[in-house]
Amino acid sequence: MKRLIVTILASVMSFAAVANLGAKPLPAGTPQSALFAGGCFWSLESAFENIYGVITAVSGYTGGSSKKPTYETYARDGHVEAVLVTWDPNRVTYAELLDAYWRHTNPADGGGQFVDRGPNYRPIVYFMDEPQRTTAEASKAELARSGKLPGPVAVPISKAGAFSPAEEYHQDFARNNPDAYQAYNSLSGRREFFAKTWGKEALMDPAAPPKSNNGVWNKPATVELRKRLTPMQFDVTQNEGTEPAFGNEYYQNEQPGIYVDVVSGEPLFSSTDKYDSGTGWPSFYAPADKDSVSEHDDSSFFMRRTEVRCAKCEAHLGHVFPDGPKPTGARYCINGAALDFDAGDDSGKTKA
Repeated sequence: MKRLIVTILASVMSFAAVANLGAKPLPAGTPQSALFAGGCFWSLESAFENIYGVITAVSGYTGGSSKKPTYETYARDGHVEAVLVTWDPNRVTYAELLDAYWRHTNPADGGGQFVDRGPNYRPIVYFMDEPQRTTAEASKAELARSGKLPGPVAVPISKAGAFSPAEEYHQDFARNNPDAYQAYNSLSGRREFFAKTWGKEALMDPAAPPKSNNGVWNKPATVELRKRLTPMQFDVTQNEGTEPAFGNEYYQNEQPGIYVDVVSGEPLFSSTDKYDSGTGWPSFYAPADKDSVSEHDDSSFFMRRTEVRCAKCEAHLGHVFPDGPKPTGARYCINGAALDFDAGDDSGKTKA
C-alpha cells in the first residue's frame, strides 16, 4: 500500500503543496489528503486503512520543532504521532473520515489516548485548507451535541504543518505484526470504550457502499452484474474468461493512478508497479496491497497456473507468473476488462 505514496504524493505534489490547496480547488475525483493525530499511530492507521475509499494511510510525526524526527526523538521535540490519509473522494468524503476518526478515538481525552499518555499522544484534527477546517469544526460541533462522550470534546482543530513518515517498521504494523498488535489493542481499553460509547455502531465503515456488508464484499446478484457490466467484463470476471491480447483498454495506459476492481471498486494495483511485459495485457509486479487479491490453483486447459482474484468480491482478474521483474520477480497478468482506472492527476497521457 505504501507504494501508492509515490504516485499520490511524490509525483503529484509535495506535502507542502497539499497543505495549501485551498486557493485552487482540485479537479473532481483527484485523490485528497488529510492529517489526523489520535494516540498510537498503529491503531489509527489500521482504522483508516479499513475504510472503503481510503487509498493509503501513513504513520508519522508532525507538529514539532525538528525537521527529521525519529521514533527516539519525536516526543522530545514536540511532535505527535499522526496518520496522513489519502482517499478517493468519489468513494468516501472528508466528513465520513472525520466520523470514523471520532469513533476510533476518545475525543474527550486531551491528555493522550487510552493507555498511551502524554502530549505526543494527544488527539488533534489537522486541516489543510479552509473547506477542511469548516467541515471539521461542523463535525466536532455535531459530535458535542450528540451527548455520546463522557465529557466535552477535547480535540483541537489545527492548521496542518510538515509531516514526516515514521520508520518502515511502523508502517502497516497491524497487518505485518498481527499477534503483537492484537495483544496491544486488546489491553489498550479501546474495545471496551468503543462498545460502551457507540454500541453496535462502534466500528462501522461510514463509507461502505450498499453492495457491501459493512465493508465486507459480497458478489452482487448475477442479474445486477449483467446490467452493469459489458459482456466482456461479465465473461472475464464471472466466467473466468480471457480478453484478447493487445486489444484491451489498459495494457498501454501510462497515466499515474490506481487500478480498481470493475465489480466492486476495490483498489487493486498501482501504476507505480505497472510495467510493459510484452504480453498485451496490463502487467504488474505486485498488488497495491497483498490483502486485496487472492491466489488459487488453476489446472484448466491442461495447464498448471495460479489464478488471481479480487479477495473481497472473488471476481476473476487473471493469473500470476514467476517471470516478472525485480524486486518481486512476479508478473501479475491481469485482464483489462476486470479493471477500472482512477487517475492520480490529469497530466498523464495514454499512448496512441
